[in-house]
Amino acid sequence: MEDSLFTWGLLIVAAFLGGGLNAIAGGGSFFTFPALVYAGVPAVAANASGTLALLPGYVASTWGFREDLKAPAALPMGQTLGVSLLGGALGAGLLLVTPDEVFRAVVPWLLLAATVLFAAGPRLMTALKRGDGEAGGIAHAASLLAVSLYGGYFNGGLGIVLLAVFSLLGHRDLNMMQGLKNLISAVLTTIAVTLYALGGAIVWKESLVMMIAAIAGGYVMARVARRLPAVVVRTVVIATGLVMTILFFRT
Repeated sequence: MEDSLFTWGLLIVAAFLGGGLNAIAGGGSFFTFPALVYAGVPAVAANASGTLALLPGYVASTWGFREDLKAPAALPMGQTLGVSLLGGALGAGLLLVTPDEVFRAVVPWLLLAATVLFAAGPRLMTALKRGDGEAGGIAHAASLLAVSLYGGYFNGGLGIVLLAVFSLLGHRDLNMMQGLKNLISAVLTTIAVTLYALGGAIVWKESLVMMIAAIAGGYVMARVARRLPAVVVRTVVIATGLVMTILFFRT
């Protein structure tokens, strides 16, 4: 890595903003991943290390939404977290066997898919809305498994995808969705970074410094986000996702 004051400052700011963005809606890796790549970290290691850096921010922002946190009615919390662990482990294993050049080629498409899904979430929810409220347990479990696999593999835009899926499953309380999204992200990210570390994909010095900034950003923005209108949250996330997608398509 390029060891300069500017580079370290960039990593710290990216981690703070990433932790904060994850607390608001998701997409923190839109900041940490490109910052680490700019600093000279290979793509797979940048994704793994950025994921580790943001893990404490997930925990902090979960605590920030503690008043709103509850499990879906159709899927008890234990099952919700168990499915998340399984998907995160599968995704992390897939990342460890993906070559850097292949991963770099896939990243822009993953960013684009996450952003489009989040942007289309309300309309898709309206189109698929049924009169019986929330979807059943099987639909919840299958959806969480797929999203957790994605989160274990890439993590970028994980919160965006989770919120979109919650909308499609019939949830309406944004703060409840935020709290559950942060908890699921923390759980699946924990198993994912454990496997990343065992696979030697973590750059530790950078990750540990970025963790501190992510914790601060995650907690501060979680408290702020509870008072923000939903339209502001959605606009911030969509704009960030589009900008990062364009930048990675151009590299």
